[in-house]
Amino acid sequence: MREYNIDKMITYLRGFFQGAGMPESMKALGFAQQKHAGQTRKGSGLPAVIHPLQMACYAVALNIKDDHIVATILLHDVCEDTGFSVSALPFSKDVVRGVRYMTFTQHPGEEKADAKKRYFKELLESRAALICKAIDRYNNLSTMLGALDEEAIIKNIKETDELLLPVLKEAKEKWPELSNLLYILRENIRSVNDNLALVYKVELVNS
Repeated sequence: MREYNIDKMITYLRGFFQGAGMPESMKALGFAQQKHAGQTRKGSGLPAVIHPLQMACYAVALNIKDDHIVATILLHDVCEDTGFSVSALPFSKDVVRGVRYMTFTQHPGEEKADAKKRYFKELLESRAALICKAIDRYNNLSTMLGALDEEAIIKNIKETDELLLPVLKEAKEKWPELSNLLYILRENIRSVNDNLALVYKVELVNS
């Protein structure tokens, strides 16, 4: 199993945040470390904090300097994984809003399939959540082999093809200033998803 140097990622991100003037992301970095302490990733058993750290490093590599987006990336799993209330997050309203849209919820009486469709469509209400979800899915698709069983992988392949990719395409109309970034993310996600679909013989709609 690949080894990850958590301290190196944290040092790298701290340096970038300081140089780019990103106080929310700097604060989110410490908050995520604290809340995810002792937690592990399903399947791989790796420390849970590796996931948001990898995502944040990828965002930095894409030269994303929007403080709200990167802070949302670092915090996106905190509430789902720890039960911490979204409304209690000690961050700006834009970051809290991003985390809220990233946090999957199922309304009373709502079928899970319908909740998923609503969840993905509502990503269009937040720039931070939209970019965060794209990077989240790219990271998950890239690391799920050997970590998840076949059924879970196929579920992710289909969900990406049928729900996420169409939303990212639609997002270009609503957020034209993000079109270049969205293009890169869509192509990266599509490439990994297409390769997984070939391995697991999944027929895609948006290939």
